[in-house]
Amino acid sequence: MNSRWRHPGWSGAAIYAVAAAVVGGMLTVFARVQVAGVRSRAAVVRRLPDGPVIVIANHSSYVDGLLLAIVCRRLGRSARMLAAAGLFKAPLIGTVARRIGFIPVDRGAANAADALGPAAEALGAGELVAIFPEGRLTRDPNQWPEKAKTGAVRLALKTGAPIVPVALEGAHRVVGRRKHVSGLLKNVILRPKVATAVGEPIDVRALLAGPETPDEIRRVTDVVWSQLIDLVEQLRGLDAPAESGVERIAD
Repeated sequence: MNSRWRHPGWSGAAIYAVAAAVVGGMLTVFARVQVAGVRSRAAVVRRLPDGPVIVIANHSSYVDGLLLAIVCRRLGRSARMLAAAGLFKAPLIGTVARRIGFIPVDRGAANAADALGPAAEALGAGELVAIFPEGRLTRDPNQWPEKAKTGAVRLALKTGAPIVPVALEGAHRVVGRRKHVSGLLKNVILRPKVATAVGEPIDVRALLAGPETPDEIRRVTDVVWSQLIDLVEQLRGLDAPAESGVERIAD
């Protein structure tokens, strides 16, 4: 698979707009998506910054990618998602994903970090790149975010792009890890709410306290991820069990 990122161009932008409208309409059948509603915030984010931006989000549902793309569209940007490499092998979906500038990543493989190269190219073109730093659905029984991997912070340090945290709360009620079909059928009637909150842009380079060693990058990752968890806490009205993410639970 070609590892270089290709700009979608005007035709890709048109495909993205149509796909977002179709998928967004379908999701409204199964869920109520509330964008950027946060208690106790003096100002609610209405638009994402222009230029290169890295958006990070917590991951509790198989529909998180769709939800995050729609949230970004509602806030004025088209997200170039880092998506599982298997998605690009599907005959129709894979073609669409490539045309709209999504970036394949082989999660769990030794070469997963290779996706940072194409992601950096997309940022160099002024795009918004969206990442789920946990790298998988959280295994926490209460759906709290697990500790983040360091890829998003390393990408920010490499490119200078700010990181914007976006919290998703309630997505697991739309499509969880189990009972997908029965859950969707129930949601047609109940339409669970998915609340989202958007944080302020984070200058990652300004958080460095020394050379970019693995330990320092780990520390900065925890600081950045704790800001996303703060947003999840605000949406839930509860304190998280761990400030920078619960420890990863084995499958």
